[in-house]
Amino acid sequence: MRKVRLLTPGPTPVPPEVLAALGSPPIHHRTPEFHSALMEVEEGLKYVFQTQNDVIIFPSSGTGAMEAAVVNLVSPDDRVLVATCGVFGDRWVKILSSYGVKPDVLNVEWGNPIPPEDLGRRAVEGGAKVVFTTLTETSTGVTNDVKGFADVLKGKDSILVVDAISGLGATELLQDEWGVDVVVAGSQKGLMLPPGLSFISMSERAWTVAKDSRLPKFYWDLFEMRRRFEEGGAYTPAISLIMALRESIKLIRTEGLENVIGRHARLAAATRAAVQAMGLKLFAPNGNCNSVTSVWLPEGIDGSALTRMMDRRYGVTIAGGQGILKGKIFRIGHLGFVDEVDLLGSLAALEMVLLKLGFGLELGVGVRAAQEVLMKGGTA
Repeated sequence: MRKVRLLTPGPTPVPPEVLAALGSPPIHHRTPEFHSALMEVEEGLKYVFQTQNDVIIFPSSGTGAMEAAVVNLVSPDDRVLVATCGVFGDRWVKILSSYGVKPDVLNVEWGNPIPPEDLGRRAVEGGAKVVFTTLTETSTGVTNDVKGFADVLKGKDSILVVDAISGLGATELLQDEWGVDVVVAGSQKGLMLPPGLSFISMSERAWTVAKDSRLPKFYWDLFEMRRRFEEGGAYTPAISLIMALRESIKLIRTEGLENVIGRHARLAAATRAAVQAMGLKLFAPNGNCNSVTSVWLPEGIDGSALTRMMDRRYGVTIAGGQGILKGKIFRIGHLGFVDEVDLLGSLAALEMVLLKLGFGLELGVGVRAAQEVLMKGGTA
């Protein structure tokens, strides 16, 4: 028997209630039944985003919502800033460049968060109309200070756009209270769904800026999607995923968003304590990331062999490094439908795999460290 446990930055495990909804026969999207479900989902998304803005739903990966933000807010000759500290911050650069827009890029060394004061200074000096950045950079295990970004841009002309694809539901993000203009997200992370839905929430200030955008768009036209929202959107929606999203939002509401975020923080703290007790080194010791923990591979340990053995022998899927970190780190996700027992069992598997690969450690030392954090309810 082989039971799969997903401890990756995404996709994440899907709760039974959500799987049951996915298995139900699809209904037609131009019916009162679907309309009622969609309105319930919309209100639930506003709760998770902490906003009163409309939350537009696209049948796409999270990158689709990123592209929608670009094409609806930017014109070819606009000055824009991208603040990046990893693969997903760099994705903003790639999307903009594909439309012929040359952004100013604030690059921060991977493993470190972006200093808000640096972002604010570059935005002002460059006259940035739009600033693109990331809440949780899962390629490195870093969470950025989005509240700090919003504070330094307060009263300025720049629109702040945040990729919260892997951070929403795991890390505090108060869109309206903080004054974040645009937030994009995806379904296969903290929302506990399979991949296939993306989301974008825009402030009225952002909608005003969007009226002047001159980049080409058809599928990603947010005005058309908003205009036809009550019909399910401008195109055939991902009906089964939206019905399943209704169930995952119910679970989040029942637990309470603050408690959901607290659970993620505890699991993250326990993971950090465990890997350090094993004698491993955190890649981003100041990353403060609730979604994923990034760990340097010990000298002489093959990262592919480690992830492969974790998967094939114990059914635990973790992730390797991306980009310049490929073959240098591994990443343990603790995102979405993951609890303490999932984590402890996976840490025990990690200890056994490391021993089999020749890394010296005392069995149970990491698991014990994680248990101690969880028993205290710690988040340090």
